[in-house]
Amino acid sequence: MKSSQQRLVLLIASALLGACAVPSPYQNPAPQPEQPSETPPAQTRPGEPPSTVEEPQPLPAPVVREPTLGAASRALVSQAQTQIATKNYAVAASSIERAMRIEPDNPLLWIELAKVRLAEGNYQQAENMGRKAVSMSVNAPRTQSSAWRLIADSFRARGKNIEAQEAQARADSLSPG
Repeated sequence: MKSSQQRLVLLIASALLGACAVPSPYQNPAPQPEQPSETPPAQTRPGEPPSTVEEPQPLPAPVVREPTLGAASRALVSQAQTQIATKNYAVAASSIERAMRIEPDNPLLWIELAKVRLAEGNYQQAENMGRKAVSMSVNAPRTQSSAWRLIADSFRARGKNIEAQEAQARADSLSPG
């Protein structure tokens, strides 16, 4: 009987020792040997060291996203255009500013407000608003072109013809016609 108890103790002890050898999921796994790279080596001429510089990949073309006006902003801009036609610039600016509260990041509204400022003779402010529209319309060449045309108009109105020509050239390069 003693020998069967000894076997049982040995069996339990070996089972416990074997369980200790199983790695815990909480322990770091053993380091694995490095796998060879799957990219083939670069072709080199005999006697020339292998090149370590990779050829640059072409950048993807930027996605053109021309902004549009929502229905409410479109209605307010339409009102403002009517108000500009009747030389009611303060009310026109107020209409555009209401639209800007609805769509604060829309460069088209900055262009519209710049048109109001241009019409009322505030050329410096018109230029600044045109520049704001340019900076807000990255990847929107048609909108940037409209903003640059407005900037050119503000320069022309102040007699800055060289700057006006440069701004007009930028507008034409973005959207000819």
